[in-house]
Amino acid sequence: MSSTVSPSSTERPLQDVNIAGTSPLISPAELKQLLPATASVEQHVLRSRNTVCDILQGHDDRVIAIVGPCSIHNTDMAFEYARGLKAVADEVSDVLFVVMRVYFEKPRTTVGWKGLINDPHLNDTFDISAGLHKARQILCQINEAGLPAATEMLEPITPQYIADLITLASIGARTTESPTHRQMASGLSMPVGFKNSTEGSLEVAINAMKAARAPHCFLGIDHHGRTCVVSTRGNSNGHLILRGGRNGPNYNAESIAEASALLKAASLPPRLVVDCSHANSSKDYRRQPEVWNDVIRQRAAGNADIVGLMLESNLREGAQSLGSHPATLEYGVSITDGCISLDSTAQLLRDARRILQK
Repeated sequence: MSSTVSPSSTERPLQDVNIAGTSPLISPAELKQLLPATASVEQHVLRSRNTVCDILQGHDDRVIAIVGPCSIHNTDMAFEYARGLKAVADEVSDVLFVVMRVYFEKPRTTVGWKGLINDPHLNDTFDISAGLHKARQILCQINEAGLPAATEMLEPITPQYIADLITLASIGARTTESPTHRQMASGLSMPVGFKNSTEGSLEVAINAMKAARAPHCFLGIDHHGRTCVVSTRGNSNGHLILRGGRNGPNYNAESIAEASALLKAASLPPRLVVDCSHANSSKDYRRQPEVWNDVIRQRAAGNADIVGLMLESNLREGAQSLGSHPATLEYGVSITDGCISLDSTAQLLRDARRILQK
């Protein structure tokens, strides 16, 4: 009787079959030692978070304006944009609380550039250590300039590296339904917005808000980069972000009334933010001002359920393809979604102040 001998584990591995390699990362604690938040920055972030919470809870009647690049891909551009935005933010601060979009991670439907943290050199080398360093450096300087920062939390590990510098977080349309992201949001220290699904479902985002308000336990890392069980208290400062869906926009008065009714039915505060981009602008950046003005007029007419708006804006309007030669990119132009210009954004902010003051 013949017998067969099983191949050794080296001939038929059972683990890491499709892993090409691993690279250790700096720990969150080590990165914060290299790029610490100053005492003034810490106070700025705390004050900004408290302001957003007051607006969400109806204690501050200003409107949150979350404006900035679809994604950050150039450090100099980010600082130049921040300086220009800060000047306008000060002008309108009696009516609008301006927060800069500082988005470092990009969800992709299939493939594409995944953002500054994942690929800071824009060349598919995925130098994530450098990306985390750049992201934290940018956030430190933007906060030092006196601007609050907003970002999308896409990877559950990233917050340990940068969350102490974030005033307002969002969970995107592709990840709002993810249990991992709902659990992560329950432990974040800042208010979190949940976008409706790409299909347009509000129920998905409302369920996410309810889930994030509850305590959770899940796997994560601590400040020293060690794998651990993360236990959260729950985050009560969640809010709905309307971004439209495959069936069309959802920023009109009827859609907002429906969203408010659904929030009330779920025993959640009827406070919402309108994203003027994505499906609400039919993916045409040039239509963002149209959406913005419509929503501002609704708020001016007395709809206090609208507490904020989002705009994708860069130094110059439009978008360009990343291509294979980053050195040839046009300065000031987005390499992801199309954006309106900073000049156009400044005018929209000033116009909104004038309308809301009436």
